[in-house]
Amino acid sequence: MLPLTNFYDAPHPLPPGKPGELIRSQPYDEYYFPIDFSATRILYRSLSPQGDEVAVSGVVLVPDRTPPAGGWPVIAWAHGFTGAARQCAPSLWRNLYYGPLLAMYLNLGYALVATDYAGLGTNSRSAAFDVQSHASDVIYAMSAARAAVPQLGQKWIAMGSYLGANVAIAVAEMESSSRDSGYLGSVAISAIPDMQAYYTQAAEAQSAAMLAFLAYGIKTVYPDFKVEEMLTEKALPAYRKVDESCDSPSSGSEFPPSALLERSWASNKFVQEFFSRNALGRKPTYGPLLFISDDQDAKVPQSLTAQLVVRMCKQGDRIELNKVSDQQSDLVVGDSVREQMSWIEGRFAGRPSLSDCH
Repeated sequence: MLPLTNFYDAPHPLPPGKPGELIRSQPYDEYYFPIDFSATRILYRSLSPQGDEVAVSGVVLVPDRTPPAGGWPVIAWAHGFTGAARQCAPSLWRNLYYGPLLAMYLNLGYALVATDYAGLGTNSRSAAFDVQSHASDVIYAMSAARAAVPQLGQKWIAMGSYLGANVAIAVAEMESSSRDSGYLGSVAISAIPDMQAYYTQAAEAQSAAMLAFLAYGIKTVYPDFKVEEMLTEKALPAYRKVDESCDSPSSGSEFPPSALLERSWASNKFVQEFFSRNALGRKPTYGPLLFISDDQDAKVPQSLTAQLVVRMCKQGDRIELNKVSDQQSDLVVGDSVREQMSWIEGRFAGRPSLSDCH
């Protein structure tokens, strides 16, 4: 892990400005990838779930060679869940947590804009699992990155895995309102297809740590939420530790999920509002999408993925769906690189996108 320096300490209060504005940037040479590249850390403005201005950190990576005419094509990387503490920011890892994949795209001639999400790195509270907040952080990072690194082009795609896949889909939904002409689509790899279904239908598969992180995110979005109305006394020790380190809190791990959740937790007003806020496929997306689904992932039933795809197709979204069968679900990101590369290349080349929605 790299040190959490004062670069991440945002001015308090933030001086007047707009979301997407760069607060500060810093060239940084402590990252490691097996290729030549340059890195710039950024601190920029975004919005909290309540609509207040908040500072967010991130990194811009570019190949160490002359950019093409029009600037580097950009992949906005939406990372998966890493924790809720400040030190869990991917920009504090020497390989940004996803080293081989990011290095591959740098080597192919793409720039990468990788946000940490608010509260990871910076000194605000993390909105854990709130894909709406994370998607805003991804979008606002783009203008801040261009201010810090002028060699970036205007064209970009969003891409993420696991929780980051949900974020990439949420970016596509947000772009249906803003319609950024440079946005070309999103890649979602092994998404959590529906948060409410995932946590209610598969409640018995949840650990104390994941339930504690979920409660933490709900509390961030809705400060009036009473955690005790969701978690039992057995789960509260884990909840109190979620922002202390990036290790999963072990307290409560000896109990089954049924002993960690209050009986009426799923009907709690704030829990329901959080699930509704983060439900995907409820409004049209802008631009095409590539879904790469892991049909061997026991944690995400394929029926849930199918339900999301059907719902999105019915509202007119353009989705290309690829299924990867792998006995180790954590390898799906690497095992699907050929499909990723082909689809991304097609978007930047201006080729028509395919759709499996028939």
